[in-house]
Amino acid sequence: MVLITNYISAIIFFGIAGLGFLATAPLMYTSPVLGTMVFGAIVAVALFISSGIKIAAQWEKAVVFKLGKYSSIAGPGMFFIIPLIDEIRMVDTRLLTMEIPKQQVITKDNVPASINGVLYFQVENPEIAVIKVQNYVYAMSQYAQAALRDVVGGVSFDGLLAERDQIGKSIEQIVEHESKSWGLKVTQIRIMDVDIPEDLKKMMSRQASAEREKRATITKAEGDKMAAFNLAEAARTMHESPGAMQLRTLQTIDGLGPTASNTVVLAIPIEIMELVKKSSENKN
Repeated sequence: MVLITNYISAIIFFGIAGLGFLATAPLMYTSPVLGTMVFGAIVAVALFISSGIKIAAQWEKAVVFKLGKYSSIAGPGMFFIIPLIDEIRMVDTRLLTMEIPKQQVITKDNVPASINGVLYFQVENPEIAVIKVQNYVYAMSQYAQAALRDVVGGVSFDGLLAERDQIGKSIEQIVEHESKSWGLKVTQIRIMDVDIPEDLKKMMSRQASAEREKRATITKAEGDKMAAFNLAEAARTMHESPGAMQLRTLQTIDGLGPTASNTVVLAIPIEIMELVKKSSENKN
């Protein structure tokens, strides 16, 4: 922006000065003193006009003060101010990103933690932001830090870990309520890192390990219970079906496979022995 402004101001200055030189050249030849005075006046006018030309980028607004009093909002683009009378203050209207420094806080259940975050905001009303607040960036930073400590101090440690989004929204509502009167608009506040002491991290790790072991034990017990129930149901079915045990025995033998290293001892059920005995008696 500065280079563009300087180029345009320089072009206008040298243009006016050049035309003035051409216009006063004959007068300088006839009356050098008068010609020099006239040319000097033209140079002063060129300097006055060129210094009053300003350019604001597309994302900038210029707050113009006339003799210290607010006058208007200028820009984006090229505009003109009266040198020595008008003064401008450039304001960036783009989305601004500001880090919330790490804060030492104590949660509702007396757990110490270090928390940092990021704040997104933009200038919605340049006039109010410049006139009502001395440094709106610094003011937003300090207010966001205070709001973060207040909100985190009212939640438990478990709530801090589980509800980061909700805590960020709560901080955003507090900051936005005040920043509206400053001509600012808060877009979003995010909690980034939650750091806790090392001894507390070890305790949490042991707690998580015990919780996982507890769930594993419960799952294993439930599996054993279901297996016992299924075995009892299978035994009841085999008891009610006389041929079920024989079929299960044959299925087990078939599952052993033809490996030569396996030795199979087949026990003949008493029912089969009695059946053979009755069959032989009938033949006799």
